[in-house]
Amino acid sequence: MSAEWLYTIVFFAWLAGAAAFVLGLHQMNSPATARNGNLLSAGGMTLAVGATLLYLVARPGGMSAAAWAIIVVGFAIGGGVGLWTARTVRMTDMPQLVSLFNAVGGAAAALVAVDDFIHHASARTLTVDIAIFVVLGVAIGCVTFSGSLVASGKLQGMISGKPIPVPGGPVTTVVLGLGALAGTLLLVLDGAGAVDPGAGLSIGVLFVIVAVSLVFGLTMVLPIGGADMPVVISLLNSFTGTAAAMAGFVIANPVLIIAGALVGASGAILTKLMADAMNRSILNIVAGGFGGGEGTISEAADPGGSVRSINPDDVAIQLAYAGSVIVVPGYGLAVAQAQHAVRDLAELLESRGVDVKYAIHPVAGRMPGHMNVLLAEANVPYPQLREMEEINPEFERCDVALVIGANDVTNPAARRPGNPVSGMPILDVDHAKSIVVIKRSMGHGYAGIDNELYANPKTGMLFRDARAGIEELIAGVKAL
Repeated sequence: MSAEWLYTIVFFAWLAGAAAFVLGLHQMNSPATARNGNLLSAGGMTLAVGATLLYLVARPGGMSAAAWAIIVVGFAIGGGVGLWTARTVRMTDMPQLVSLFNAVGGAAAALVAVDDFIHHASARTLTVDIAIFVVLGVAIGCVTFSGSLVASGKLQGMISGKPIPVPGGPVTTVVLGLGALAGTLLLVLDGAGAVDPGAGLSIGVLFVIVAVSLVFGLTMVLPIGGADMPVVISLLNSFTGTAAAMAGFVIANPVLIIAGALVGASGAILTKLMADAMNRSILNIVAGGFGGGEGTISEAADPGGSVRSINPDDVAIQLAYAGSVIVVPGYGLAVAQAQHAVRDLAELLESRGVDVKYAIHPVAGRMPGHMNVLLAEANVPYPQLREMEEINPEFERCDVALVIGANDVTNPAARRPGNPVSGMPILDVDHAKSIVVIKRSMGHGYAGIDNELYANPKTGMLFRDARAGIEELIAGVKAL
């Protein structure tokens, strides 16, 4: 087979893989088709990787033993780690894993750009377009790498979830930006032939940009509080895709350009939607200052009133004889791995004629769509999952709102100015006829303030681990 025919076959395989990415992304618009969309996208990536490997093997000159060793070892390590994490990482740790994947993707894109730049600089074949795409790929990839590691550390508890001030504040950021801009200008002028700093200096400047970008990633994410981590994760995911697209331009690989552009665009759209769900601008989030993080003392008003504790039998009676129940899941449900118990409780109530729905807040949990994924794992019927705008009008007609581990997204304090959650759209749980909150303690959420819902006269607090509490409720309903 001629090299021309081989490249044609590979090119069409790349296009087929890219089409699979587009169709898979479209299917992820709905929870009902998201799993198939994920499989289709994975199949497209397998096709693209296989076609690339075929091209490398069959091209004139083939591959050296060293190249084979690198590819085999890379497949073994990457595939092995991916398989291990998929089977062992718990759903509660999935946000941290997503952040680590973002870091790996950003670093990979940056390394591809650096390697290609070194070849061009050494051969003195650097052009303006290569210089621009290299700098963008390196800068965005390095910011994503270091920023994602910090985000993962905050989510894992290895780094404090509260905002961490950066020495020098905005001045540090400005200095870093000016340094990166100066380096970029020098490399672009080198590519245009306006200056000739020499291969060694050009490569040195690129590594300065690498260092500056890595530090910038730290200074960008450290001041952001834990409550904003869902938005930060989606933003860094967008950065990963953009860096991959830049790397695709550098090595002239169409499937990498398309895949990166899709990830970058979808991540950017998701970031905007998440920011809108919190009623804040992306710039305001990146500037920091929303989530107080764990242990932060807030100036928000005390909830007032007394907290009423109830026992499982009382809750079981309310649920069993209710006409409608709305379940409000939060991060506490994920920590307790209670999603299967919740489904069992819902099925038991439905067998008694109770209408059960789930209220999904877009930033509940620690990553975009966390509650959707968690409940889908337990095979909760998709039609029962209702987004905030759809479910809020139904709370007034609801007999019992069952809040399981959700905190800030149900806090009525958001309707008043002057506190960390002011203006954030919330689930209107306090409009329900009766409210039950399953929670281990009176601890704060990420915003670091008391939840006024707990002192509402209609609210009963069931102080239990989520799974243990729900299992007690199942037993209580069955006994009636």
